[in-house]
Amino acid sequence: MLDGAAKVPELVAEAARLGQKAMAITDHGYLLGAYEFWSKARKAGVKPIIGLEAYLTPGTARGDKTRVRWGEPHQKADDVSGGGAFTHLTLLSETTPGMHNLFRMGSLASLEGHYFKPRIDRELLNRYSDGLIAFSGCPSGEIQTRIRLGQYAEAVRAAGEFQDIFGKENFYIELMEHNLELERRVAKDLLRLSKEIGAPLVATNDLHYTREEDESAHEVLLAVQSGSKLTEPTYEQGGSRFALSGEGYFVRSAMQMRELFKELPEALSATLEIAERCNVEFTEQVGKYMPHFPVPEGEDEISLFVKEVEAGLEKRFNGNVPQDARDQAKYEVEVITSKGYAGYYLVVADFINWAKDNGIRVGPGRGSGAGSIAAYAMSITELDPLKNGLIFERFLNPERMSLPDFDIDFDERRRGEVIDYVTRRYGEENVASIVTYGTIKAKQALKDAGRVLDYPFAMGERLTKAMPPAVMGKDISLSGIFDPEDPRYAEAGEFRTLYESDPDAKRITDTARGIEGLKRQWGVHAAGIIISSEPLLDIIPIMRRESDGAIITQVDFPAGEDLGLVKMDFLGLRNLTILDDALQNITMNGKEPVLIEDVPMDDRPAYELLQRAETLGVFQLDGGGLRQLLKLMKPDNFEDISAVIALYRPGPMGADSHTKYALRKNGLQEIQPIHPELAEPLEDILGTSYGLIIYQEQVMAIAQKVAGYTLGQADLLRRAMGKKKKEILDEQFEGFREGMLKNGYSDIAIQTLWNVLVPFSGYAFNKAHSAAYGLVSYWTAYLKANYPTEYMAALLTSTRGDKDKSAIYLNECRHLGITVLPPDVNASVGTFTAVGEDIRFGMAAVRNVGQNVVDAIVAAREAKGEFTSFTDFLDKVPSTVCNKRTIESLIKAGAFDSLGHTRRSLLLVHEQAVDSVIDVKRKEAVGQFDLFADLGAEEAGGTSFQVTVPDLPEWDKKQKLTFERQMLGLYVSDHPLAGVEHVLNAAADVGIASLLQDEHRPDGATVTIAGLVTGVQMKISKAGKAWAIATIEDLEGAIEVMFFGETYMAYSTVLAEDAVVVVKGRLRRRDEEMSLMAMDLTLPDVTSTAEGAPLVLKLPEVRCTAPVLSRLREVLEAHPGSSEVHMRVTRPGRATVVRLEDQLRVERSSPLFGDLKALLGPSALV
Repeated sequence: MLDGAAKVPELVAEAARLGQKAMAITDHGYLLGAYEFWSKARKAGVKPIIGLEAYLTPGTARGDKTRVRWGEPHQKADDVSGGGAFTHLTLLSETTPGMHNLFRMGSLASLEGHYFKPRIDRELLNRYSDGLIAFSGCPSGEIQTRIRLGQYAEAVRAAGEFQDIFGKENFYIELMEHNLELERRVAKDLLRLSKEIGAPLVATNDLHYTREEDESAHEVLLAVQSGSKLTEPTYEQGGSRFALSGEGYFVRSAMQMRELFKELPEALSATLEIAERCNVEFTEQVGKYMPHFPVPEGEDEISLFVKEVEAGLEKRFNGNVPQDARDQAKYEVEVITSKGYAGYYLVVADFINWAKDNGIRVGPGRGSGAGSIAAYAMSITELDPLKNGLIFERFLNPERMSLPDFDIDFDERRRGEVIDYVTRRYGEENVASIVTYGTIKAKQALKDAGRVLDYPFAMGERLTKAMPPAVMGKDISLSGIFDPEDPRYAEAGEFRTLYESDPDAKRITDTARGIEGLKRQWGVHAAGIIISSEPLLDIIPIMRRESDGAIITQVDFPAGEDLGLVKMDFLGLRNLTILDDALQNITMNGKEPVLIEDVPMDDRPAYELLQRAETLGVFQLDGGGLRQLLKLMKPDNFEDISAVIALYRPGPMGADSHTKYALRKNGLQEIQPIHPELAEPLEDILGTSYGLIIYQEQVMAIAQKVAGYTLGQADLLRRAMGKKKKEILDEQFEGFREGMLKNGYSDIAIQTLWNVLVPFSGYAFNKAHSAAYGLVSYWTAYLKANYPTEYMAALLTSTRGDKDKSAIYLNECRHLGITVLPPDVNASVGTFTAVGEDIRFGMAAVRNVGQNVVDAIVAAREAKGEFTSFTDFLDKVPSTVCNKRTIESLIKAGAFDSLGHTRRSLLLVHEQAVDSVIDVKRKEAVGQFDLFADLGAEEAGGTSFQVTVPDLPEWDKKQKLTFERQMLGLYVSDHPLAGVEHVLNAAADVGIASLLQDEHRPDGATVTIAGLVTGVQMKISKAGKAWAIATIEDLEGAIEVMFFGETYMAYSTVLAEDAVVVVKGRLRRRDEEMSLMAMDLTLPDVTSTAEGAPLVLKLPEVRCTAPVLSRLREVLEAHPGSSEVHMRVTRPGRATVVRLEDQLRVERSSPLFGDLKALLGPSALV
């Protein structure tokens, strides 16, 4: 990676253009490109030879990490490569068994021999030499290294060993000509050695890029690898820039090679002889290595599968299976068994049901697999496909050639346990993760090129900003910008103008085009796991990731699928973790346990919550734009939830389908049929979506209904439409038209329908996926509506490492009237917990407090009882907890408040107290001290030390909250802006969190925000002018705002921490970061309004419970004043205003507003 600048298709195309009949791939140490090269070379008419430039240990065993030096100290530059770790050896596969021996060797080099590089040794060469041809390698080979060191006899000995290992006719002395001093120094001795031992010569050319003109792009790529600029000196020049010495690292023609080796024609002839000898084949057979499910005696996979489906149907329908379900199951079983996938269903059902049996939450389904009633019967999925209008053929049909693919979601914390289970069940030699590749994309190529060419960072930024915006996360390629045939060519006019008018822009772009698309690094598929019926070592090359020991394939997907391997997707879904935590919170909070799969699907509070768009934290529905759509749509059934997930995407939104659906649903827009002839035939298909095509299944159903297609044929039609290739569409249209004509439709109706289907099929969504995910959305909405405290506690636990998200959800708790209590050593555990209708902060979220400390505190509390004082706490907990930084953090976070001391008092004495207790615990640990002897208090449970805590007043609110924020990452017990939100909301046109989540607001847009200044960094520009970066925060988020020039001069005096400000500015996007450039700043009036005006509170009647009203009285009594308090009690259809007694008059102030909001929610303040 970041070494070769040749793309395989271009490489083999160039070889074909030059008339080269064969080409060998010999990547360093790995076989990652072997299959792609074999496949692409054959298509180009070039014979592929699969090889490896192996790293060979310097005579040591592959597991031995001893560095070896063969020469004298002054010969270090000529000695063993890799600082003494390895030499090089070129290996080629002569036969297919030989290629698999090469795979085994390459795999074991990584699994057992990795030391800087994956290394083989003599033992592996002896074991797997059959079917291989070996060359002496490049200048870093063992023989060349020995010659450079003046050890000719050792070179001869090594060459003789290789002849013994591979056979005399299979070992060649390799010659290269790249105008290198290293080559010239060994050339004569290589020829001499060849003659002495009878080893044939072979001429090779080391390839690192395709064409001669690609040399500069390759030089740039190497500079990217070493993080250097082209102006910096290379390694050979004493610098740190990696660059190849010599020349000619491209695909040379036969004529060029003959000229280079004109004095050694036999070395060139050998290349043709070797090419003739090398003949290898990959076996391409989809599903060949489908894992075998272990079946009971007397059964096979098919018989067991049929029984499992039948039993599952009886269980799903409580012994009363509808006939349509039986018929569908019978049809699916025939298709599944005829295609050989019965075992696949059994394997998937097995690990899913193992997970469920072991308390691991599994998602209800994902992707098209939810359309299978067999999967539903076997508990692979949780949605009845017939009830929800899902289609099996979208997942699997007789016409489909590719494998089915169940994507399974698990609780993200326990996904690894399921993978461990399948590894044990099918054997670790049969299971592996899947390699992926990260390529250099257009924007990254521009930035890399600009940096390597030593341009300012701003130049790369200027170019990337001139590119058209990404569509669905994908940018136009640099080649597409200049290709009139590219569908987005017209959008790239600004970039082309810059390219044509600015020589620097042109230079950077031309350089970037040379590296765009090259592989940057390999990674691991986020979810995919290979489970094979045979050991993977016998099928493909594999490797070990050094960081964690994970076993990974050296072929990606779909290459693995072509070779017969089967991928299972094990995805970790955070929302399943939240769901599981919320259900546990309900039980732990003393409420009746909830079985989420059995909750009613027509729950009124859940749908009212969706209609109000109070969906922060609801799966798939918590984005700002989605909440606006929910308000417009007013969902009142599950079909609406499925639809909103499918509609809120660029394609449907570009056609305004989301708005049309919402308006038509609520009777605000007339439903127009696609064509009058189609109104009645398509009513059953499009009725639930108000005449709109939303789902891929609808496209398939329409083709079946009006054109007589089977659903398998309809799936092929859907796929063809999605590709948008004219010749394919024209061919498909003829069959579609013929089918509709047979059914009596007119040409105009046919053409009208086709013109609608083709564009819509490009972004129509998979209903099985949206319905399955919609079910998780509904479950989370149900919990938030009916168990808000328990659900929000789970949500806060899930985001405890993300202070921005935590701030949003903490503010949502305030909206919901849920009080979030600070952590407490006597009540908290590691996570957020529901305590009645409040939430208790988890101690693991406190800065400097690890999970081990939390576990120790909880264990001490459970074993020895609640802590009665600060001294008692220090006495009961183990010494691992008694760390000054940990105790300080707990104090500042408020975790000792329940012990009766102010935080200020505890902070004053905590260091002395910790020193005392550590001394006691240390003496006790070594038997030098009887903890209770001095006091004679063994029976009374006394302590051998005492901490005197002074009675100091608490810090003021500002200091208290500042420390709280430092330790918890956010304000908990209060917020400086509590009570003035209505002022900020009126002044700002967008909340900060909403702004940060808005992907559609363009760079440079003008926005107004309001909030608290929480930090100011003063800066001086290169020109000597002052400017500043201010962090401005509201109750949900924070953003950096830049103040430059006159704007800074105008507002520098008021730009101070704790100031409440309103800022108008221009949006500034840089990669994934967003900030503002200030244009204007004002100070809003946050003082209380006229003291005589009544304070009006609005409260739903259902919230007027005795505990709430009692706490409300306490809040009002704590803020006495002259303003009357009026209560507007609301119930459906009416409201009653009640004037509270004069003893409850209040002083209007921010602290009062904050307390009221924390108790009643923000909507209570009128």
